[in-house]
This record gives sequence, C-alpha cells and structure tokens, in this order.
Amino acid sequence: MSAPVDLELELIGRAAARWPDAVVRDELDNRLLEELPTIQIEMAGGDDDGFRLDRYVVDVNVYAASRGAALALAGEVHLWILHEVRGSTSQTAVIGRSATISRPAVRPYENTALRRVGATYQIFCHPVS
Repeated sequence: MSAPVDLELELIGRAAARWPDAVVRDELDNRLLEELPTIQIEMAGGDDDGFRLDRYVVDVNVYAASRGAALALAGEVHLWILHEVRGSTSQTAVIGRSATISRPAVRPYENTALRRVGATYQIFCHPVS
C-alpha cells in the first residue's frame, strides 16, 4: 500500500504553474495586500476507501484587489479544477473525478482593501502505481 497523495501540495504546484502572476499557497501571511492576486488552496476534509482511493474536500479562496478580479480568477480556477484537473495524472497522483460542493461566491473578509471569493470542491484521486 502506498502513502496517500498530498493533494494540497499537488494542487498548489499545478496552480502556481497555471497562474504564474498569482501567489498560490495554503496559508496566508501578513503581506497579503502586497501579494494580490492570491489563490489559497486548503484541505478541508475527506475520507478514503481503506485501500487506495481518497476523496478530498478542498477549499479554494481567491483574494484580489476588486470584487470583479476575484470573481474572474475564481471562475478560472473553477473551470481548471472541473476540466483540466479532472482526469489528469502527474508523477505522484492520478485524479479521477472532481466536482463542486459549493460554487465560487463572494465570502466576507475583514480587510476592505481586498475581496475574497471562495469555493469548495470534492476531488477523488490515488497515488501513481
């Protein structure tokens, strides 16, 4: 039996390559206003079949200087997860299915100098054999 896929790390690497002008990370820091746009990818839960297939719940937040920019980038990320990530393979992971749990929507954020749009996804994957 192989170790489970670190899907957070997998998606961060792929998203950083896909959006080179954005900061892609799992945790925010105090320099967020200097690093817009930012795509935050975090594991929010999941389960497994006890053998090989993992089901991950992934929360994605997009931070940008305006509501329109945040919505636009979140829409791109949404299509990327549903159409490019789904059915893809890397050196470490095979992603079989991706689906939306909660579509991209404006989420409140305490700093009014930026806007946040977030979505939640379910992604099924397993390690490469």
